[in-house]
Amino acid sequence: MKLLDRYVTRQSLDTYFMRVLGLPLLFIIGDNTDNIDTYMDRGVPLRRLGLAYVYQFPQFMVYAFPIAALVATVFTIGGLTRHQEITAAKAGGVSFWRLFVPIGLLSILLSAGAFGLSEVVPATLRKAAALRGEATTTTVNGPRINFVFQTEREGVLTARRLDAGTGELGEVSLERNATDKAPGVHLFARRGVWRQRGGWRFEDGWKRTLHADGREEAVRFDTLSIPGLIEEPEDLMAEPRDPEQMRYAEVSRFVGAIERSGGDALPLRVEQALKLSVPLAVIVIVLFGAPLVTSSSRGGAAYGVGISLGITIIYMLLFRVGKALGSSGAIDPMLAAWGPNLLFLVAGLVLMLRVRT
Repeated sequence: MKLLDRYVTRQSLDTYFMRVLGLPLLFIIGDNTDNIDTYMDRGVPLRRLGLAYVYQFPQFMVYAFPIAALVATVFTIGGLTRHQEITAAKAGGVSFWRLFVPIGLLSILLSAGAFGLSEVVPATLRKAAALRGEATTTTVNGPRINFVFQTEREGVLTARRLDAGTGELGEVSLERNATDKAPGVHLFARRGVWRQRGGWRFEDGWKRTLHADGREEAVRFDTLSIPGLIEEPEDLMAEPRDPEQMRYAEVSRFVGAIERSGGDALPLRVEQALKLSVPLAVIVIVLFGAPLVTSSSRGGAAYGVGISLGITIIYMLLFRVGKALGSSGAIDPMLAAWGPNLLFLVAGLVLMLRVRT
């Protein structure tokens, strides 16, 4: 059995790596064809453009993971079917389900790899955007004036002015109600400054502490840091950023910031769920493709490519439709992101149960 597992795994990996490294090149050609006029208008040198695509390559690999896994599964199972190797395995007492085990375990590892790579992509995309002269975040027209913001940990923040570009707050106050574990706090400062390492630092102000037993303490300070105030200047602007340039944790925090400020976070909630559902699509699509291709021994490479393209197109279409419906509020964001996976998972389990073992 170990020899058979190694054989099936090797067949799958050979096909997978060829696709997962080759498909991004097609994505690069397509992207360059669509945007070459824009790059020329900006005067982006060829060397910088090439380096930008090197940084963008991980993103294209994430796109290629489900497609490559499906093609590898279809070609591996299809080849075993055409060459009667599955029949020989069954004659030796090995069921199709047991034969599928190494492919299934491999899909789990690839799914984890896809998620891990997707957490690296935001950093590489920002570098690629900088090389192409693109903005890495949404441009905000001017500062935010006279606003109230419900923070995640430190209560209600009020400020006269926020300049996200310089990371400065003007005439800022922070109020946190007392709890069983911590006293209430009322803080006022003339100025707040965001530091990339160290968070918010408030300058020239007063901090008033209200204890549960009724005692009050007022302290004058020149500078004071609040570690629990984790919101960055762009979070306080409550303006949407490009989800592709944020990691999963950053999207989650930004969703909370928008909802606390009373904004519409539905599109970002869909994007947040997609950051998990797309990598897990590798497992689902392999589970669906394996029993489907074993039901027929017709054709060769053309048949495998046809099945792979058909399933991929349907899958992508369902994701796009779900994303549009979820962003508009027509359906729940979780259902919008996970609906295609659930549909294909049920269909894959049905097909797997119908396979002759």
